[in-house]
Amino acid sequence: MSIIVEFFVAPDDASAASALQAGPGRAESLSFGNFDPEGAVVEWECLLAGGSFEQLVEAGEPRIVADQDDDGCVVFAISPRLAAALADAERSRLRDVAVSWAAQRAEDGEVIDAEIAEVILSDLAALVSSARRQGQDVYCWVA
Repeated sequence: MSIIVEFFVAPDDASAASALQAGPGRAESLSFGNFDPEGAVVEWECLLAGGSFEQLVEAGEPRIVADQDDDGCVVFAISPRLAAALADAERSRLRDVAVSWAAQRAEDGEVIDAEIAEVILSDLAALVSSARRQGQDVYCWVA
């Protein structure tokens, strides 16, 4: 799996959708790679806020803001429920969720180091907190 995953701050869906072609550009962002972010945000929401993977997917999570069939790029929104759970989580809770997520991925044959998982979740929680202070939301661009 070789993909670019970039979580970024934007004021609204239209602004976020403009990142589809070339990424978020100068927006406040975090870059990662080599994991399925669409599945990850649903798994994180389940682990942090409860509910089942199937329920969240049936509810339309993650909510796609823009996509392109020909090159696979997509922009989706982080749900308000996940954003709140990330912003409110203590560091120890994020660590526990990271360990659980890494174990879930390992069950499916995907290797994600628990320490890297913790960095991803901690950095994303900080980005969400920053976005909330600015009255903005967090989105994800995948290429």
